Amino acid sequence: MKKKMIASLLTAAMAVSMLTGCGGGNDSSAPAATDTPSAAQEETDSSAADDSAAAESAGGDVTIKLFSNLPDRKNGQGLVEQMIIDEYMDANPNVTIEVEALDEEAYKTKFKAYAMDGMPDVVSIWGQPSFLDEVLDAGVLAELNEEDYLDYNFIAGSLEGFKKDDKLYGLPRNTDIMLFYYNQKMFDDNGWKVPATTDDLLTLCEDIQAAGITPVAMDGGDGWPMACFLTDILVKVSGINYADIVSNAVATGDFGAPEIKQATELLVQFADAGMFQVGYDSQDYGTTMNLFTNGQAAMYCMGSWDASMALNEDIAPEIRDNIRAFTMPTVSGGKGGANDIAAWNGGGYAVSANSAVKDEAIKFLNYMYQPDKLSKYGWENGVGMSAQDQTAYLTGSETELQKQIMDILKNATSVSGTPINDCGPSAFKTAIESEIQGVSNGSTSVDDFLAAIGAACR
Repeated sequence: MKKKMIASLLTAAMAVSMLTGCGGGNDSSAPAATDTPSAAQEETDSSAADDSAAAESAGGDVTIKLFSNLPDRKNGQGLVEQMIIDEYMDANPNVTIEVEALDEEAYKTKFKAYAMDGMPDVVSIWGQPSFLDEVLDAGVLAELNEEDYLDYNFIAGSLEGFKKDDKLYGLPRNTDIMLFYYNQKMFDDNGWKVPATTDDLLTLCEDIQAAGITPVAMDGGDGWPMACFLTDILVKVSGINYADIVSNAVATGDFGAPEIKQATELLVQFADAGMFQVGYDSQDYGTTMNLFTNGQAAMYCMGSWDASMALNEDIAPEIRDNIRAFTMPTVSGGKGGANDIAAWNGGGYAVSANSAVKDEAIKFLNYMYQPDKLSKYGWENGVGMSAQDQTAYLTGSETELQKQIMDILKNATSVSGTPINDCGPSAFKTAIESEIQGVSNGSTSVDDFLAAIGAACR
């Protein structure tokens, strides 16, 4: 009964997410379709595809090229991905899977180049308008048969962000939740308490600073984590109206809504108060995580995909065993409650429309998503919440961090859907992720920031 209850709550939570998801448009920066090839090139490509297809159908040697945004193959989601690849090759000796893995920003840059020049067979994607709308318009992803996944235990609504015109083009991997990770031992040793309100959070950060420790490690250099942080604040300011407020702003190019302005002003207030480390606005993902995992920061703001820190043996046990998490505290006068959270279905996978080994690539994709593969291994390796129901894999020996994250989602009264930076065209995404450092550090005014991101939507 308990498992059924958790599954129902997960389903309800993510159904709300997809019903309130943001919309977005297209702009001239969309990846262009491949330039028209010469007749000779067409003949060469066709011949190569025919040869590969013949080898595939005859059970001959097949090479699948996988392009991944998970460069760490020894921990977290990269480890899970590699485990499944190795298993698949063991079970299919005629198949070789070649992996090219880059960190997220480098990945997205090269993805655009591949979209024009020829895509690898299986690729990482994001089911969000800023990324997927333009990719689908470019016609580079293969349509999948949704009926194939009826018994794959996907959470209700989780496939919607990977569709266009009711056709399915990719599968989600995660249910992502924005979190404050914290070092419980450090908190206990200093008498610090998990904050209930943003006022409490500011007071806590003052106490942490007084102890000579960085309060919150923040990846400000990459842009998108701070945009997700802004989303988290906006959810607590606007509550269940978050998606409507953001979608209206994107549609009109007017970000002057009082809720958006208040959330941005709170972001500035946090930065002014010294919540983040010195130089946060130019430091990257790895540097920021290391501040927390080395004990130099009391908290770390990032998504649930980093829950695998609790199982990472490269992190000292006195830190690893004491990692806990909480969500953004409530805002005074805000409409969002403690259990209204920033959460969405994040990254996933798709197959190239022009893959010479498309059938084998789809076969591998479907193997990855068998309920006892990606979802099960992800849970066992503590990489956060899947887009598939994981309740069957509860063992009772989960890390305290895993249990906390499941409880956060189980108890959610609403989830936000797509983060603000992914709710519009790519020009908007570029603008907000490049302008947010300036508004947070005071070099750009709040009004100028809101005007700049609004202009990028027009």
